[in-house]
This record gives sequence, structure tokens and C-alpha cells, in this order.
Amino acid sequence: MLFTPTEIDGVTIVELEPRGDDRGFFARFYCREELLGAGLDPVDEQGNLSYSTQAGTLRGLHWQEAPAAEAKLVRCIAGSIFDVAVDIRPDSPTYRNHVGVELSAANRLALYVPKGAAHGYQTLEADTEVLYLTSTPYTPDAERGMRYDDPALGITWPHEVTELSDKDANWELLS
Repeated sequence: MLFTPTEIDGVTIVELEPRGDDRGFFARFYCREELLGAGLDPVDEQGNLSYSTQAGTLRGLHWQEAPAAEAKLVRCIAGSIFDVAVDIRPDSPTYRNHVGVELSAANRLALYVPKGAAHGYQTLEADTEVLYLTSTPYTPDAERGMRYDDPALGITWPHEVTELSDKDANWELLS
């Protein structure tokens, strides 16, 4: 696995290192020891799969508060997404900054989202599936969120939002 840091501390693009032959290739998509070696928390507590029927579906921006704060490793396994991590650590020099990366079945990239970052994504194609591993189990009482369209964040989503849950539409604005 290859780790490329972004401008937000801990938010990391994770690339496969395929080993191939005439049949195709084999690659490790998760390795606890390699994450630890890169200074990242392991994400082997829970695995989740999300399927979206429509392009333009937006999920997020979400995180969990301590003590249930979670890190995530997000990978798109069918279709494509615009994946976003927002730094929500008040003491961070990149507080409220965001990173957006296209993840797709074709490019096989993943995004590591550390504790202290909100996460969300928009599907770029119909019938998109996203697989993500987390460092802690989902804890409903610890779930928090912020609006995807909050002017204080300045996120430019690639497409019009066509599908959005009531919960995600009603998070409070930061300002």
C-alpha cells in the first residue's frame, strides 16, 4: 500500500500496489501493520457497505464524538464518488479546511479519514457502492454532522445534489 498525505494532517490517499500477471493482479487493500507504520490508526473494528442508486446522491458530512470517535478507510468498489474530509479539530491549523478526492472502481484509490474529521461523499454515477472500514463501531448517540452546503466550508460538489436524507439536509450551519 502506498500512502500519500494531503494538506490536512492525517487525511491520506491510499493506493494499491498491485502485483500482476497474465491473469490480472493481486493487491492488499488493508493491512493493520502498514497503517500503523504510516502513523495511522487501524480501522478493523467494523466494515460497512453503502449502495446508491442515483448519481448525485450525497451522504454526509458525518463524524462521531469521543469516546466513540472513528477513523475510516473509504473505497469505492463500483461506480465513482467525490469523497470529502473536513478537518473539525479546533486546534488544527487546517480547521474547517477540506480535501476532496475522486474514488472509483477504476482508479482503485482509497481515502483514510482520521479521527477529528467529518466525512461525506457524492456519487458521480448511478449504482455506486462504497466500502469503508472503521476504527470503532457505529454509536448513534455519538453521531454528529454538518451541512454539506455550509458556506463556512466552501465545498464545491461536482454535481447537483439529487438525493439527500432528511437528517443530512437539517444539520445546523456552522455560522
